[in-house]
Amino acid sequence: MLGVVRGLSGTLVTIGRAIGARPLLFAGVALAVVALDLFLPVVVLTVFRKPFDHFSFNPWLKHAPAWAMSPAVPFARKIEFLTNVALFWFIASSPYDEPEWGFSASPPDVVRWLYMGAVFGAYFALWFYARRRRVFEGRGWTAAQGGRGGAAGAVLSTLGLFTSPCGVAGCGAPILPVLGLAFQGLTSGTLALLATISHVASLAVLIGITLAVLALAWLINRAETAGPAGTPAVSRARPGTAPA
Repeated sequence: MLGVVRGLSGTLVTIGRAIGARPLLFAGVALAVVALDLFLPVVVLTVFRKPFDHFSFNPWLKHAPAWAMSPAVPFARKIEFLTNVALFWFIASSPYDEPEWGFSASPPDVVRWLYMGAVFGAYFALWFYARRRRVFEGRGWTAAQGGRGGAAGAVLSTLGLFTSPCGVAGCGAPILPVLGLAFQGLTSGTLALLATISHVASLAVLIGITLAVLALAWLINRAETAGPAGTPAVSRARPGTAPA
């Protein structure tokens, strides 16, 4: 149990050390992922449906602190409402009463975007950290090989962001994968299937990249702890005694 705690502690320290060594890379990748999550739905809908003609932050948000502190509202109701309230939205109008489409983001959406950005940023910071320090050289895993495989895996994993859930009005369902929004006339059963796939894909990407970061950090920490490849292990025998 103590070994597990030490390994986890060393892994987290390694992640912090890699981010500290490459803060601009970490911030740049994180911002790029957040921007992708935010603007990709709008771009897809603009290209395949209709350009948006209205953007706004929720004007009610200025009343949120007073409402949240009100004793007249049950606590459970506050949590339920605040975790689903729209923070901002893009809307494309139509000749009818309902909009052609509308994209909005709630607090859980923003939290998920920030987390995904931080995890992807940490992954690339770890990879460049390991390559710069030549951590894996001489251990059968070169930085170039790991970089190609790891970077390709991370880039391909961002395809999961293309199916991340988003709140959309005027598309026949409240939660849909982004690419599914480009097509009109889908049946309700197809929309429900796309929504389920969206949730599963988003969760899979979230778990997968998190495990990839932890695994990479653990390997780096293990390699650094072991010292340079080919270095003989230091005997821990007490002075004056023969090694076992």
